[in-house]
Amino acid sequence: MSVTVAVVQAEVAPDLERGLELTAELCHQAAAKGAQLIAFPETWLPGYPAWLDIARDVALWDHLPVKEAFAQMMENSVALPGPAVDRLRDAARSARATLVVGMIERVSTGRGHGTLYNTILTIGPEGKVLNHHRKLVPTYTERLVWGPGDADGLRVVDTPVGRVGSLVCWEHWMPLARQALHEQAEDIHVATWPTVKEMHHIASRHYAFEGRCFVLAAGSLMRASALPPGLELLPELQANMDTLVMRGGSAIIGPDGAYVVEPLYDEPGILVAELDLRRNLQERMTLDVTGHYHRPEYLNLDIRASGRRTADPEME
Repeated sequence: MSVTVAVVQAEVAPDLERGLELTAELCHQAAAKGAQLIAFPETWLPGYPAWLDIARDVALWDHLPVKEAFAQMMENSVALPGPAVDRLRDAARSARATLVVGMIERVSTGRGHGTLYNTILTIGPEGKVLNHHRKLVPTYTERLVWGPGDADGLRVVDTPVGRVGSLVCWEHWMPLARQALHEQAEDIHVATWPTVKEMHHIASRHYAFEGRCFVLAAGSLMRASALPPGLELLPELQANMDTLVMRGGSAIIGPDGAYVVEPLYDEPGILVAELDLRRNLQERMTLDVTGHYHRPEYLNLDIRASGRRTADPEME
């Protein structure tokens, strides 16, 4: 079975409204290239909070510029269900493609209160939400702004292009999270990152080799000028606000860990490849961590759903 996939690498939009418009435009462009699966980076909507790592004083108590940056992020986050998700479903239907998109999700308890999560939505070509995954553990400084996720979305789903799964960023260094998806027989895995640095490529290529599946590693572009105003940036960034603080690095990787499409840095692009899913079977001859290289009588993985999250209406 051969399928055509695309990874979108672009500069993040200034707000959620423009981000939704840009997503629809880029889906249309990817579909015009024949893409049946379109992947976007981590927190593509409304953009990764890179200021957590490159701005001063982000962890100071009661620091007004950081509180304002957080408020802006919350205002531009995505509520599920809601109008933003409806527009993403429309984009998937229009492109006639499966859409995998990272976002900052807002769960509101009313009157603006609530929690933010680092989330991936997988939407089928008919507009149905197939999976809703929240990052299990926010990484380091991310814990200042995001809540911990759960295992409810730690699953692989059937799509017209095969079985598709996804993880967020440093979840690719969580062995049990990887194994949870391996055991569900992924054909294609979407690895979302803010920007795909060298170590992130190592993790993505290892995932492909270990899971014997194709991996779409997706990263964004962001300039210093796109960071929230009022934050004190590093002197070298203040001297050149056109500097890219997120450089992309998106790539497509085969089940042997080798690149199908080499990493793209410092420029926008839509990476497209035709994948022969039979390669996954071929590579399992030597290594299959859920088959002949697995000893379930000695080692067993227990996945526990939280039971706290209500079903997503679009998934029912």
